[in-house]
Amino acid sequence: MATAMGATALSFLPQPAMVKHYRPPGKKNEGNAARFITRSKAIKQLQVSLPLFRKVCILKGVFPREPKKKVKGNHHTYYHLKDVSYIQHEPLLEILREIRAYQHKVKKAEAKKNPDRATLLRQRSPAYKLDKIVLQRYPKFLDALRDLDDCLTMVHLFAALPAIEGCIEVKRIHNCRRLAHEWQAYISRTHRLRKVFVSVKGIYYQAEVKGQKVTWLAPHPLQQVVTDDDDFNIMLNFLEFYEALLAFANCHLYHSINVKYPPILDPRLEALAADHYALSRYFDANSRSSAWDCQESSLSGSGKVESQQIGPLVDESELRLAQLQHQLSSNEPGALMHLVEDVPGEDEEDNDTRECKKLFKDMKFFLNREVYRDSLLFIIPAFGGIVSWQGDGAPFEEDDDSITHQIIDRPRQDGKICGREYVHPQWVYDCVNARIILPTGNYLMGRDPPPHLSPFVDNDSFETEGVINRAEAEAEVAKEKRKKMKAHEKQHHHELIMELEGVTDSSSISNIDNLSADREEPDHDYEQVEEDNRIMSEIELSRWVRGVIEGMRISRQRKKHLDDVIRQRRRNLRRT
Repeated sequence: MATAMGATALSFLPQPAMVKHYRPPGKKNEGNAARFITRSKAIKQLQVSLPLFRKVCILKGVFPREPKKKVKGNHHTYYHLKDVSYIQHEPLLEILREIRAYQHKVKKAEAKKNPDRATLLRQRSPAYKLDKIVLQRYPKFLDALRDLDDCLTMVHLFAALPAIEGCIEVKRIHNCRRLAHEWQAYISRTHRLRKVFVSVKGIYYQAEVKGQKVTWLAPHPLQQVVTDDDDFNIMLNFLEFYEALLAFANCHLYHSINVKYPPILDPRLEALAADHYALSRYFDANSRSSAWDCQESSLSGSGKVESQQIGPLVDESELRLAQLQHQLSSNEPGALMHLVEDVPGEDEEDNDTRECKKLFKDMKFFLNREVYRDSLLFIIPAFGGIVSWQGDGAPFEEDDDSITHQIIDRPRQDGKICGREYVHPQWVYDCVNARIILPTGNYLMGRDPPPHLSPFVDNDSFETEGVINRAEAEAEVAKEKRKKMKAHEKQHHHELIMELEGVTDSSSISNIDNLSADREEPDHDYEQVEEDNRIMSEIELSRWVRGVIEGMRISRQRKKHLDDVIRQRRRNLRRT
């Protein structure tokens, strides 16, 4: 009791004032000033140059930020302080510093005119890999697939560029071309391609891999002119990371279908630039060899010992290449398409994959020399077709009787071979986007092909025009059928009349009546049949599509009316 009263009494006593903490003089950093840092301060904190800072930021995936309040002004570039500290603890930063110091040694040797020492220093230059950075940025494979759009576009771009001395090396261009062909070979092998569109910028492709839609742009096969205004330093930094990312994705995808990576191709086909065909042969041979390897694993112990003794004597790559050449002949016609099905470990095919796989089934294509070969060699096998080309290393020649379609882009000087159709390359792209085999009449040489519309947007106007054309065709067919039925009815009526009159031979009279009926008695129900068919075809359409059809019909009527007015005025002018 006394204790409680004492505590109450002490609570009424005056308390001492709170001691204020000492704050050093200067500006207080709080809010955006404490969370963001300018690029110049970040470079000073990391003790690197500006090009090296840009390269590390690109490799680590660190980009500038836009704070709500820019403390240092709008003319500065800001980075988050945590991103800068994230870069500061990266082991790659120290390796890049060593490489920069090593380059100074090479320049010093060249300045002292000591080429032997400079060459030796270049050979011993330190190197680094980006595998750990790829795994850090993409812990799951689906994350890497979502970020493949820009990667594939950049790799396909550099695969088509010419080599520039001191800027773009030939080795890098060949590596980009190899990675692009490996990706296309997997897409074609698994029938994952969905959409294709040929535009002015290039050819757009869209594939569906592991449930993710991947879209990329490949340039046209034209001679690329590189100007001096292009700055390739930033692009090469991005390309360095994209090469490692695409190699990682290709390796994972190849292993998912039990195919060894990297592929070892036939050197003869590689020399002939037949990379797509060489990769397809590798897929086939590698899939076949998986069963052969399983049989070898069941051998006795002595056989294993002998194989272990022979193994060190022969290189593994030579064994695999010899196995590939042994299992497939150099010009096997079905090697491009007769790939092993039901590979263990491969994902189950969905409905779109089954549909794409059977689009060009039982069709053999031959490409003329003027046709873009790489694109069609990628697309046609992806949809179940077999394709060859005009040149060395082709699986079959032009005079093969089993060829069903020949793709040409200019008039032929020699005669055409019977039993095959000569079509424009646009026919292949339109069939792929429509998922049906279109009639080849509009794609013959000498005719203007129909408009090539993008499958990435809704082509309602194109569908409306197709509905109108189908309705008109059906009306024309109904008109012909009704005309034939009336002719048969007229002939039967005349034959009955002749039989009642006792005339036995009535064929000539019936034929004459037939012809006269066709000429003299016009059928007034044709327009009604056409109108009925048009109405029936428009019943299932939406209100918007019906409005578009009605607008097109009104515009046609106005155009016809204007043509009649102009024609009448011309007649009046001639009379005057």
